[in-house]
Amino acid sequence: MKKNIIINRYKKGDLVCAKVRPCVVLVVRLYVRKVYYCAIPNNPAANELVYLDCELKPYRGKLSILKQINDHH
Repeated sequence: MKKNIIINRYKKGDLVCAKVRPCVVLVVRLYVRKVYYCAIPNNPAANELVYLDCELKPYRGKLSILKQINDHH
């Protein structure tokens, strides 16, 4: 019998973006039951966004956004 191995590709704090909105940077907050809970950095009023693994891709934008995010944490 084959075991289902749960693999979460992204870890807490990783920068990702949704395939449908690649211009919006997201930060992975939590991974539970094959679902990623993400937040928009520097926007505490924004609702938490929920995605499956297949709906996300790694953020490959400018490194300046990393500095902005780290400065606020």
